[in-house]
Amino acid sequence: MMETNTFSKFSAEFFGTMVLVLMGCGSAVIAGANGTTGVGLLGISFAFGLSVVGMAYAIGHISGCHINPAITLGMVIAGRMKTNEAIVYIIAQILGAIVGAGLLFVIASGKEGYSLAVNGLGQNGYAASSPAHYDLLSGFVAETVFTFIFLFVIFGATSTKNIYGGFAGLSIGLCLVLIHIVGIPVTGVSVNPARSIGPALLVGGAAISQLWLFIIAPILGSALSAVVWRYLLERK
Repeated sequence: MMETNTFSKFSAEFFGTMVLVLMGCGSAVIAGANGTTGVGLLGISFAFGLSVVGMAYAIGHISGCHINPAITLGMVIAGRMKTNEAIVYIIAQILGAIVGAGLLFVIASGKEGYSLAVNGLGQNGYAASSPAHYDLLSGFVAETVFTFIFLFVIFGATSTKNIYGGFAGLSIGLCLVLIHIVGIPVTGVSVNPARSIGPALLVGGAAISQLWLFIIAPILGSALSAVVWRYLLERK
């Protein structure tokens, strides 16, 4: 059995990732991407960012609010986290993302005319599955670079040397908003393997066959960011 502290962290990461997928992907599926009748690209971007802000202040004191395997792996590489604890986090995040996608499906399917195959669950994709039909290379570069930037902000915002540390959750959430504003047309934006795995498992098809990119690219971007921060920029 997991220790009480570990169970609390597991639960926090599970719940936080569930909320991120439900609210972030839900903004696209339920609220709509139409700028006239729905929230539009900007609204979806803020839904993802505000999910992170809300969860940062709700569970940050429990688990650090990673809710993203790329962040957890980056913390391990940066020397801020132990591997055995990271494994618990990643399992919780993936399970939370699957449950979040499942809840979204249950809610969305309550509307007449909804089709999982047509409307999806906010899954990520490239080429024909890209919102604006960007190719594989564009998708891979975007996910790698955007994750690098995201982790870079996280490392800086959560540094013990940062005198503005109390605003870490806000700065991290706003960074995610920025990344979505630019990146939604390219891949729908992942920068988070769990966020991609949850919807893809339920949607299937191309979402599954393209899932590798949204696992490998964020991990690569995270690793590069962790190395740069730890060995070049972090104040000792």
